Formats: sequence, structure tokens, C-alpha cells
Amino acid sequence: MSDCALVVGMGSIGTRHARLLSELGLDVAAVSQRGAAAQRCYPSLADAFECETPHYVVIANETARHRETVTSLAELGFTGTVLVEKPLFDRPAPPPTHRFAGLYVGYNLRFHPLLLELRRLLVSERALSAHVYVGQYLPDWRPGRDYRATASASRAAGGGVLRDLSHELDYLLWLFGACERVAALSAQCETLQIDTDAVQGLLLSFERCPVVTAQLNYLDRQAARELVINTPAQTIRADLIRGTLRIDGGDRHFVVDRDATYLDQHRSALGNHRDRLCTAEEGATTLALIAAAERAAAEQQWIAP
Repeated sequence: MSDCALVVGMGSIGTRHARLLSELGLDVAAVSQRGAAAQRCYPSLADAFECETPHYVVIANETARHRETVTSLAELGFTGTVLVEKPLFDRPAPPPTHRFAGLYVGYNLRFHPLLLELRRLLVSERALSAHVYVGQYLPDWRPGRDYRATASASRAAGGGVLRDLSHELDYLLWLFGACERVAALSAQCETLQIDTDAVQGLLLSFERCPVVTAQLNYLDRQAARELVINTPAQTIRADLIRGTLRIDGGDRHFVVDRDATYLDQHRSALGNHRDRLCTAEEGATTLALIAAAERAAAEQQWIAP
């Protein structure tokens, strides 16, 4: 089996994937219209497959092109493992028929030690309520790039906070099971020159947590990613940026390198222990929740995903 990996899309996240795969010892090639100096770079998947024999493909182009890229890969007869950057697609749609060894979605926060510890703590205890907050000022996301020219700023490209920050929806489903209903509010920001929503507020009910609130935004000048869970026995506060876990007033600290969760995700996809990876089916469930939240905001009513 070849040790070649192929990264499709060389924006900021594709460039990171290529770098990390090289650090893991793989021979990395790329598919990109903009070129990639550090990799052998091809203008299309078909061109890449004429010269390369990858066993691992990472799809990291704009969200609106994910399904088209997965379809092209299936039509080329690829039989290796595929990791699609989150979200799976820009809207709910079945994956094409394929012969991949595995099709996964890049929700790398499943490999964050704080979330792994939360999942362990909640195995034997039902949560009563949870609050999720995630935000970062969009112009600060990608230093050196005009945020208005990125996919995040474009509805047509599959941008918007529900998709860009869908890690939170994935890990809520991962921790609490199926979402039973969702209500939502959304708002745009006149100072951000984008045609996507800048903030989404959600009220949700899950199989194992009846009351969940969530805010996702492009506005917070101090990046934040926090989660508070109340159970009948304890209160748990997790700060994923600072790496702190507070349970009933007692703090635990986790040192998490910014690349660690991505590296662990790639090791899992490349190895035989893939149980933490988000499957295509789970990724489709998250897309259904995104669609339900958008409909709930538009119609101002509860929606069952």
C-alpha cells in the first residue's frame, strides 16, 4: 500500500492537513487551483490520479463542493479512506455510491481530552441542562486573508456559523444522543460584509439532555469555546480554549497543542481504531440538525430534525 495522501483544497485548513500528514511521514500531494509550493499540486482529481496512488484522501475545499468532490472520487474508483472536512456537505444529501474503505467527517474536537473526559463522565449520568457558547471575530480567523473573500462570508459557498462552527452540534449529538426538537434565532451583522448569518441562538432538546441552549457567532473579539453541563449530582464547566475542566469548583487542567486533535484524528483514520471518528451517517445527522435550525429560525417554530 502506498504511503501517499492527497489533500483536495489548499486554503488554510487544507494547508494545515497537508503539513500534519507530512509530519506523520506520508508523501503528500495536493489538488488545488491556486497551486501549492510544498506539494506536488494538480488542477483536478483526475489529473492527480493519473500520477498518484493515494490510500488516504482529505477533502478540504469549500463546503459547497464537498459532495461533488466525493462523487468524483467515487467515480474514479477510489478504494481507500476519505476524510471530509466538516461539515460533510453544505445541505442534506445522500453520499454517492462508493467503494471507499471508510468515509468520515473531520470533527476533530471528538479527540479533545476535555470532551473525551465529559463523555466518560456522562456514561452513567443523565444531564439535565447544558449551555454551549462558541465565538470568534471572523476577520481574525485567517490572518493575511480578506475574510470577505473566504467561504465563511458566502452563503453560496456553504458558509455561515451553523456550518463553520458545527463542531458544537456534532459533539452535542455525540454526548447526548438524538436531537428531538430545535428552535432558533439568527441575526446578521451590518459591520461584517458577509451574506451569511453572524450569530445563531439555539434551544434544543436531546435524548439524554432535555434542555440545551447554544450560541454560535462570528462576533466575539476574544475567542471562546465553552460548555456548562448540570446533572442531578454535579455542575461541569469546560473551557476548550484554556483547557480547564471545573467540576463543582475543583479545577483540572489539560495541555492541548493546537494541532493535537487533528493529528489524533489522522492517526485514527490511518489506523485500525476508528471508533472516535465521525462517520458519514453521523455527519448527515448533523446536517439534518443544521437544516432544522435554519428552518426553525425562518419559520419561528419548533422543528424536529
